[in-house]
Amino acid sequence: MHTSIVKDSSRASVTELTNTALVAALYVAVTVLLSVISFGAVQLRLSEMFNYLALYNKRYVLAVTLGVVLANFMSPTWVLDVPIGGIATFLVLILSRRVTKNITNDIMKMVITALVFAVSMFTVAGQLTILNDFPFWATWFTVGIGELLSMTVGGMTIYLLNKKIDLTK
Repeated sequence: MHTSIVKDSSRASVTELTNTALVAALYVAVTVLLSVISFGAVQLRLSEMFNYLALYNKRYVLAVTLGVVLANFMSPTWVLDVPIGGIATFLVLILSRRVTKNITNDIMKMVITALVFAVSMFTVAGQLTILNDFPFWATWFTVGIGELLSMTVGGMTIYLLNKKIDLTK
């Protein structure tokens, strides 16, 4: 009986690790594939759709954060984008989970998460202001709008995907 528990636990750990790695890899792949629109003052990072996965399962907080860190090494502003983007993503994913914890309507959870992420783009605007001397408020606006657009398109995709695949597992 003890051996069975260890095998089940081991299998679960491998599955968890595989799912985490898969989401991180997908985030990196989509960001790099679309790198021409994934970085800069005007960006449409479609890989941000994976942020919604954290609403379904807490394992995806780590997966998406890891994906962001790895993808941001491709950024022209990677020196700040890797640490700040990674930390900001982690904190905003945790915040989004907490803020939406008691909301049962998936669409409302997604709307709130999209707005939280769009507002959090001050971190990207700050980096671009420091490194490229871009105007902060205009950059925050354009990056925030791009984030809202990415999250809207991504939200529809993840919402429909969850109808076919149980993303909580």
